[in-house]
Amino acid sequence: MLAAYASDPTKSRGRRFSQAPATTRTEYQRDRDRIVHSSAFRRLVYKTQVFLNHEGDLFRTRLTHSLEVAQLGRSIARSLGLNEDLVEAIALAHDLGHTPFGHAGQDALNECMLPFGGFEHNLQSLRVVDELEERYPTFNGLNLTFETREGILKHCSRANAQALERSEPDGVASRFLSHGQPSLEAQLCNLADEMAYNAHDIDDGVRSGLITLEHLQGVGLFADFRREALAEHPHLLAPPLGRRLLYEVIRRMLGAQVQDVIEATGLALRKAAPQSVDEVRRMPPLLQFGESMQRKSQALKNFLLHRLYRHPRVLQTTGQAKAVVRSLFNAYLAHPREMQGGVPERSKDAPGVLEVPASPERCVADYIAGMTDRFATREHERLLGLKLLVGAPVRFA
Repeated sequence: MLAAYASDPTKSRGRRFSQAPATTRTEYQRDRDRIVHSSAFRRLVYKTQVFLNHEGDLFRTRLTHSLEVAQLGRSIARSLGLNEDLVEAIALAHDLGHTPFGHAGQDALNECMLPFGGFEHNLQSLRVVDELEERYPTFNGLNLTFETREGILKHCSRANAQALERSEPDGVASRFLSHGQPSLEAQLCNLADEMAYNAHDIDDGVRSGLITLEHLQGVGLFADFRREALAEHPHLLAPPLGRRLLYEVIRRMLGAQVQDVIEATGLALRKAAPQSVDEVRRMPPLLQFGESMQRKSQALKNFLLHRLYRHPRVLQTTGQAKAVVRSLFNAYLAHPREMQGGVPERSKDAPGVLEVPASPERCVADYIAGMTDRFATREHERLLGLKLLVGAPVRFA
């Protein structure tokens, strides 16, 4: 049963290219299936988060992260009467445009593209589903619904929003110009994304040995549940059981955050009383943590920023990753034929195909953004004869 403020697939704003409805699936289920079967989704398994592909097999990838966001999102959506299928579709697609090498790759590609419009991974995710996937005979992209595309575009600069608005008036970018909000399902995915990466970056950080349980004792959100777990299971203090303690604390932390979001958002919804998705879009953000949990979550993010993301060993690796991306960009721009089948053919004769010319620089950015970590590393070695990012794996803690 969907609440009045949930996204109803029978009332979707539709797709860019008209298609007959599916007989066995809702429109959002159809979106999810198209995303799961896309090439970009499969590549996520070799695109990593904080630790890169060569550093270990058990660290999170963009694929496992997307699955964790979908799981958290669906759990919360069910309690709030939101559309679980739409939440899942957005969650599975939100990182399709991410570069290899995590945020380091994104930052380097943006630096390369600054004279040519820059690079935003959220905008690239939309570009993937709108243009770059090639699975259908009469249109580019996956032809997803407005609501899924709206949720994918989590952030957008004003200049890019204006450009999108010119090509699609009152479309997915209009809210960035009118200061409106997306659907509650999209708002939920944004928060589930934050919850997922905070939790799994703790796990991966401890696994790597770069942060320890002792470091985390100063982080309120983690320390509270560590004390609670040890009060119930004091035997977990034994050193061989440290991994079990870590998992138990993370499990409790996520459970508490889920419950907090449900309660805080439920209160906000009762006060605002939206009766439709359109009313939600005209209101301030309604999907939220309570004030106390928001402060604790922000403190955890600050801890991870300074202790993990800016750790010297992480910065050393990300520095090498940036060098790989910059070198590849310059090499492909000088020798575009080296992009092995990387510039998609755009048939001008196919009916219904939305022809969007791309500059040489944008074609190179599309190609690099679509790479996995290991393919980018191999291409760097092939084109420049240099071996980077092949050091010893981070130790298992």
